[in-house]
Amino acid sequence: MLSQERAPIYEALREFERRRVVPFDVPGHKRGRGNPELAALLGEQCVRMDVNSMKPLDNLCHPVSVIREAEELAAEAFGAAHAFLMVGGTTSAVQAMILSVVKRGEKVILPRNVHRSVMGAMVLCGAVPVYVDPACDDRLGIPLGMRREDVELAIKKHPNAKAVLVNNPTYYGICSDLKAIAKMAHDHGMLCLADEAHGTHFYFSDQLPMSAMEAGADMAAVSMHKSGGSLTQSSLLLTGPAMQEGHVRQIINLTQTTSGSYLLLSSLDISRRNLALRGREAFAQVVKLADYAREEINGIGGYYAFSKELINGDSVFDFDRTKLSVNTLNVGLAGIEVYDLLRDEYDIQIEFGDLGNFLAYLSIGDRPREIERLVSALSEVRRRFGKPDAAGLMRQEYIEPEVVLSPQDAFYAEKTSLPLTEAAGHVCSEFVMCYPPGIPILAPGERITEKIVEYIQYAKEKGCSMTGPEDPDIRRLNVLKGVY
Repeated sequence: MLSQERAPIYEALREFERRRVVPFDVPGHKRGRGNPELAALLGEQCVRMDVNSMKPLDNLCHPVSVIREAEELAAEAFGAAHAFLMVGGTTSAVQAMILSVVKRGEKVILPRNVHRSVMGAMVLCGAVPVYVDPACDDRLGIPLGMRREDVELAIKKHPNAKAVLVNNPTYYGICSDLKAIAKMAHDHGMLCLADEAHGTHFYFSDQLPMSAMEAGADMAAVSMHKSGGSLTQSSLLLTGPAMQEGHVRQIINLTQTTSGSYLLLSSLDISRRNLALRGREAFAQVVKLADYAREEINGIGGYYAFSKELINGDSVFDFDRTKLSVNTLNVGLAGIEVYDLLRDEYDIQIEFGDLGNFLAYLSIGDRPREIERLVSALSEVRRRFGKPDAAGLMRQEYIEPEVVLSPQDAFYAEKTSLPLTEAAGHVCSEFVMCYPPGIPILAPGERITEKIVEYIQYAKEKGCSMTGPEDPDIRRLNVLKGVY
């Protein structure tokens, strides 16, 4: 019988520390002695636990003892058949998920508003995306979830697709009807995958949307470091009974490091224990804080902190109430402008800002006093910097892509560099995105349009952090040679 009060990796590290083993192995800092400045920054306890794989501590590539036990505990806590501890972030979990189910030329049905890690996996394995265009909220200018009828149509048009991938939730907190989509996929012999980077807390609350494992998904990539409290870059890959553990492990080992960080592994172990024992109580408090914050922000005027009132039973099947997503256009400011003002003028770091919205990420470490400070700062931002109307502000919107080639074919094709202003009409061979949230504006294989060029120029002008292209200033784009 498993006990969620255990933390086997953490316990093994403490026992290892107690024995004071002499290190003639890596890492070369030798418990911090070789790098005193690093030890001073992180603390001696931390660097002493930055150790290499060895028999008493197991091996992440082929776990048989304490890591294996930690995975079994995580699987039980999350209601999965198996859980894999990931130290390459949820990016590596998403990529392992995709690579486990499709290969070159095979199709995956997915929404276009996916994280860049999904498209990166397509480049790696050569799979072909079949996009289900998400609905869009005209007022907020954000993509919503996938409608059931659109998924069903995509499945009928592409009966040979191997899987359907769903965001659960989107960065803004929007959820599709994952349970119905999983059933559709299974009824047609397909697997259902969930990018659950922002849904760790779904597993530990009855007040929040359904988790992927409960909905019947076959795999889910879960960012423990986002809302689960573990160290940055630590994540989980969950699988259902349809997936073979050994096959998934082999796929993970293609790209994940052979030198797994025990700081990250132990943080996953400890965080899983914390959530299993205290998660429901903790996330109930997060929901209360978020609901209170929304009420106060909406009382300021101009801002719109949206929530469950968006639910329509389909493209917004449910909403994650912990997501404090706020539309800013009626204050006369772009979301990224509010993001910058909060940081530069009030020392408040928001998760991200886009053209029309910002997201304040609430989780188990937040307190009411920080909420009060945020609300007060937003009130001052409106008073000091707000404009009478939103004239001249571009609304963020979903731009439907024109897919010409698969991401892999485009990424590796012969290419040339063009000025951004001359790129319209050509096929892009690289990614362009605002990060965060990391949803591509352009992906390899998609045609560049005047509308996309205008969007990129405006986002740059407003201060959005743009990433992806070879040219860091995004004055030029790599495009495919020839006519497509």
